[in-house]
Amino acid sequence: RKSEKLVHFDSFFYPLDKLRNWNRLYGRSGFLQYQFVLPKEESYRGLRKILEAIQRSGQGSPLAVLKLLGKADPNCVMSFPMSGYTLAIDFKISPLVFVLLDSLDKIVMEHGGRIYLAKDARMSPAVFNNTYKRRVDSGQFRSLQAKRLEF
Repeated sequence: RKSEKLVHFDSFFYPLDKLRNWNRLYGRSGFLQYQFVLPKEESYRGLRKILEAIQRSGQGSPLAVLKLLGKADPNCVMSFPMSGYTLAIDFKISPLVFVLLDSLDKIVMEHGGRIYLAKDARMSPAVFNNTYKRRVDSGQFRSLQAKRLEF
C-alpha cells in the first residue's frame, strides 16, 4: 500500500537517533554498515537473493533502512545513486560476516548495482572496478581507500 506524508529531515536521515545508545546493540567488537543500490528493474530479484543469503548465514541485522532513489545525474563521476532501491544493513563484526559480505558483493554485481563508497571498509578492487565504471583519476591525492581499491 502506498501512502504519502511529510516528515522532518532529522527523522528521515537519522532514524536511529530515536534509539538511545543504538550502537551498543552489537557488543564490544562493534559493527559495520553495508549499503548497496540496485537498479529499479533488478531490485526485487536482487533484494530477494540478498535477504535470503543473510537469512541462511544466520547473521541477520536488527537494523536496516530501505529507500528508493531517483534518477542519477549522468554527469556525476563515481556517484553512488541510481534509479533503484538502496538498502543499508548493520552487521555485528565477526570473522563470518566478511564471508557473507563477499557473497553479497557478488549478488550486487550480478544485478548491476554498486556498494556505497562512503560506508565501505572492505570492498575488493575487483568489485570496485566492476561496479564503478566512471571514475576520477585519483592523481596526487591518495586515500587509504583509493590504495586498497587500486585506483
